[in-house]
Amino acid sequence: MLLVYENRNTGVSAEWKKPVHVPPHLHEAIEVVYVTDGEIELGVGQELFHMDEGDFAIIFPNVIHHYQVFGQKKNKVIYLYLDPKLFPSYYKELQNYSPENPVVKKRKVHPDVVNAIKYLAEITDGNPMLIKAYAQMILAHVFTTMPLINKSAVGRDDLIYNAVEYVAKNFRENISLEKMAYELCVSKYVLSRMFAKTFHCNFSKYVNGVRLNYAVTALENTMDSITNICLDCGFESQRTFNRVFKDRYKITPREYRKRRGLINKSVVVNDRGGKR
Repeated sequence: MLLVYENRNTGVSAEWKKPVHVPPHLHEAIEVVYVTDGEIELGVGQELFHMDEGDFAIIFPNVIHHYQVFGQKKNKVIYLYLDPKLFPSYYKELQNYSPENPVVKKRKVHPDVVNAIKYLAEITDGNPMLIKAYAQMILAHVFTTMPLINKSAVGRDDLIYNAVEYVAKNFRENISLEKMAYELCVSKYVLSRMFAKTFHCNFSKYVNGVRLNYAVTALENTMDSITNICLDCGFESQRTFNRVFKDRYKITPREYRKRRGLINKSVVVNDRGGKR
């Protein structure tokens, strides 16, 4: 199981899809989760929370989380990703705090929150100011009804968390197990065992997995050249990038982009309320 870092900080985007097992990951965006059918398990830090149809959850930026799906039920979930920079009045709290319990059960979810989530999930080309207003409505309810705790209490002193955070911030660089161990003040042998035991892979494969997840997002959502994506992800050469990519996806990056067809569409709003 690879921990992944996602670059989801470009505005307001939405996905309405069948949930799957998602390994532990973190990203700079606020993530909103709303279960429309079935059930899922949401893991935040070292805690696991059950979510049924109608339940709502929010994950603040740079908090490790994952998803598990059990049983054969028909499950469907709306995921919203919100750039915290769009909400300057909440920015400090978003960076320093996290909900004590990220899940709100159906009976306690305000109808305005449900309406806002569904609007943002269904809109394809709406008024940027209205889109931002709906997103702010969700955050307003969160900050007035959900108790917050310092992010340091959400597993941030844990070696796993520190390792994920370190790679998330440095995967574009030429990082090594030795350098990471030095920065985290632990033995490289302790780190090596942690990767093998927790993620079932070595350090190199883990880092390449992080880079590949970033690369796939860029391939699907930008027109950047494959060479630029390769270098931006931290691969030393396009040859290495192609080899690692093909090992996982069985096709080349160019073939992957071609099969995906069009660049994914999402509503992007800048911090002045206009589209980008």
